[in-house]
Amino acid sequence: QVQLVESGGGLVQPGGSLRLSCVATGSIFKIYAMGWYRQFPKKQRELVAAIPSSGDTIYADSVKGRFTIAKDTATNTWYLQMNTLKPEDTAVYYCSAALSTHQAGTTDYWGQGTQVTVTS
Repeated sequence: QVQLVESGGGLVQPGGSLRLSCVATGSIFKIYAMGWYRQFPKKQRELVAAIPSSGDTIYADSVKGRFTIAKDTATNTWYLQMNTLKPEDTAVYYCSAALSTHQAGTTDYWGQGTQVTVTS
C-alpha cells in the first residue's frame, strides 16, 4: 500500500522560511511526477510546484523566485523550500505523485496535507 507522508508545516512570521517534505512509502516501482499543491478555505486545490516526468520544474506565478521544489530519487522524497513567506501563502499544503507500483499501473496519490500559517 502506497502512502505519501508529509512533514514540515507550521507557523511562521512573514518573511520567514519553511521546508516541507514528502516521502512516498510502499511497494513503489517508479515515481513519474511529483508536486505540491495548496488549498485555501473554500477554494479548489491549486498547483504550487511540480517536477513532471520531463524532469523540469514548474511553479505557480505567485511563488516563483520564493519557493523551490527538489527531489531525492534514492529515498522517494521531495521537498518544497518556501522562502520569503507571505500571509497569502497560508493554506493547507498537499504533496502528490504519479507513480506505479509492482502490482498496478500509474496512479495519482496524495498526502494528508499539512497546514502552513504565515502571520505576525
